Amino acid sequence: MFQLRWHNPRLHAPERRKTWLACPAHRASLGDFLDARGFLREVVRLPESPTLES
Repeated sequence: MFQLRWHNPRLHAPERRKTWLACPAHRASLGDFLDARGFLREVVRLPESPTLES
């Protein structure tokens, strides 16, 4: 799982981050969607969790 951290500069303060989660299969398409709008700030892999499936 990945955290895609983003913000819309027209709506959010520069330090504000919203987070969307994505599985490996959808990480690129969601990242592309956010990046095309200039919203994507960083992508972070979630640490392994016994409650999340890989």
